[in-house]
Amino acid sequence: MSIAEKNVFLCSCNGTMPLDAEAIARAAGVAAPPVHTAMCQRELGRFKDASRGDMLVACTQEQRLLGEIAEEVGQVRTIRFVNIRETAGWSAEAPHATPKIAALLAAAALPDPEPVLVVSYQSEGRLLIIGPVDVALRWAEVLRPTLSVTVLATGASRGAELRGAREISVFSGQLTQLSGWLGAFEAKWTQQNPIDLDLCTRCNACVVACPEHAIGNDFQVDLDRCKAHRDCVAACGVVGAIDFTRRDTARSGQFDVVLDLSPTPWLRQHQPPQGYFAPGADPLAQAKVAAEIVLAVGEFEKPKFFAYKASICAHSRSEKTGCTQCIDVCSTLAIRADGDHIAVEPHLCMGCGACTTVCPSGAITYAYPSAAEIGARVRTLLATYERAGGRDAGILFHAADSEPLLESLARRGRGLPARLMPIAIEHVASVGIDVWMAALAWGASSIGVLATGREAPQYLAALRFQMSLAETIANEQGYQGEHFRLIDASAGDPAPALWNWPVALPPRVAATFAATNDKRRTLAHAFEHLASHAPVPRNPIPLAAGSPFGAIDVDRGRCTMCLACVGACPEAALLDHAESPKLRFIESNCVQCGICVATCPEQAIALVPRLDVSAEARAPRVLNEAKIFACVRCGKPMGTEKVVGAMIERLRAHSMFAAEGALERLKMCADCRVVDLMTNERVADIRNV
Repeated sequence: MSIAEKNVFLCSCNGTMPLDAEAIARAAGVAAPPVHTAMCQRELGRFKDASRGDMLVACTQEQRLLGEIAEEVGQVRTIRFVNIRETAGWSAEAPHATPKIAALLAAAALPDPEPVLVVSYQSEGRLLIIGPVDVALRWAEVLRPTLSVTVLATGASRGAELRGAREISVFSGQLTQLSGWLGAFEAKWTQQNPIDLDLCTRCNACVVACPEHAIGNDFQVDLDRCKAHRDCVAACGVVGAIDFTRRDTARSGQFDVVLDLSPTPWLRQHQPPQGYFAPGADPLAQAKVAAEIVLAVGEFEKPKFFAYKASICAHSRSEKTGCTQCIDVCSTLAIRADGDHIAVEPHLCMGCGACTTVCPSGAITYAYPSAAEIGARVRTLLATYERAGGRDAGILFHAADSEPLLESLARRGRGLPARLMPIAIEHVASVGIDVWMAALAWGASSIGVLATGREAPQYLAALRFQMSLAETIANEQGYQGEHFRLIDASAGDPAPALWNWPVALPPRVAATFAATNDKRRTLAHAFEHLASHAPVPRNPIPLAAGSPFGAIDVDRGRCTMCLACVGACPEAALLDHAESPKLRFIESNCVQCGICVATCPEQAIALVPRLDVSAEARAPRVLNEAKIFACVRCGKPMGTEKVVGAMIERLRAHSMFAAEGALERLKMCADCRVVDLMTNERVADIRNV
């Protein structure tokens, strides 16, 4: 649904924003809406009377109030809220922000992302608390009324005391393995203390019997004090909870939620799985986490953020490893090698999308929202901005949870520049070079990504590398200036980086293609448009190592035309020929995964990172070809001269081929070898007679 079909509500927020309703309406293609000044206060009745149909309300501060009022009317089909105050109206350039406001309204009217598959979690409230026994027991008592609590005490404490009533399962030992996610954690540990707390009846007999007082009220033996009298063993008697020679020490359990109170968390990846909490030693952080844990019971859902197409994955072929970028960048350890492909555990995936950004082939793509849907939003913003008379358009991608940062900038009097239009996305790492280059082709002069510092370091490294590639491609073709910028707010106030950003040169004519979910296809459209309007055409463009674009160099002197590389190439960039021994190459298909290099037995292949946007790069070209070797007896084709020659040279010194004529038979086809062998044997038999 377009904005023309929406019932639009504007408010100047008590006159703090200069709103030109006529100009906004012209750019958006709608009738000029009335401009309120206090829609949430004295004009609330006016808002209520006009509430009907599909509504677009330019206010997010009073979203709850206005939503409730609209719902009371009963004539509203849909209602959507858009923030034009902190993102446009509250800015040092607010008088020039009309094109931007029109663009934000038009983009807000676009349909919601298409629904995707969901990932479900089922938690019954089985909580495992890991940590020092005194702290673990204290939180176990707090959480026991609402959860089924198990404690794994990882250290004794003379001040701790176990309750007599067995309302909490308590174990002691050393954690050896922890894996899983909300509703499906598996923990393994080894029992290290002689007293098995699961068997212990807490009768205190061992405490009384121990002459060294080595057993405290936590029912654990202080082995430094223990003098091996074993009076405690005798006192325990038939219960059998104490065993100083125990060999069966392996223990395990299944849990829904894990509270790790260890000084050093067991799971140390940047983003741990859902249901795992590690607040450290800070009591306030522990209390905050405890409040979250109480709510972690029931059934939960999240979108399945990714889609995977194994057929074009460049991870591996025939046990030769190629691309591992998605595995290397994943901060949740959700991706692992799975033979020639990868496996992604959707329960561990947190939707950052970094894997989709670094994937060179587009085998793994972001699904919610998709690249096509994000591209449609970018195109709508840029097209509306231009129609409204805006100049030097810029796009700023930011995570939805960084909106408080943008609000803070606006309240401090700077806001965002009038030319910089924000797009909220799930995670800043989910949008990469395909969308950025498309945005440049559509007319954006600046494409920024706002990071907050909460991102995994490898995400920012990946974004910086892709931006360097994109900038190289743009500048090498004469598009001067800094088009792509990663703004790291953790390094200080981001306002200077946003405001002191000189306008870079975009193409003279904006592209009209639409983004697709096929990463390479979108990039091909963008590269073709940028090349056709390049101020200084250059082709090919050299790129840094690690680029997902490039050619290969084949040493013809070494290459034997075995064509193993053809069978290994996952992207159909390397081809053979049906009628003659030729090695052909389609450069636009190559993702520089390096599997061909790893596969080549002659080490005759080298990667050449570059971008070739010519038509020739999309067609097969011959890298090497060889003469046919024919059977010396019947003339039947056997292979290439180089392959047969190399085989003969390698076997020349072998004892099996020392007999007269043995090497010569290698130059024959299979049928002729048999005939020659039988003929020579008959001749030898006749001579012997």
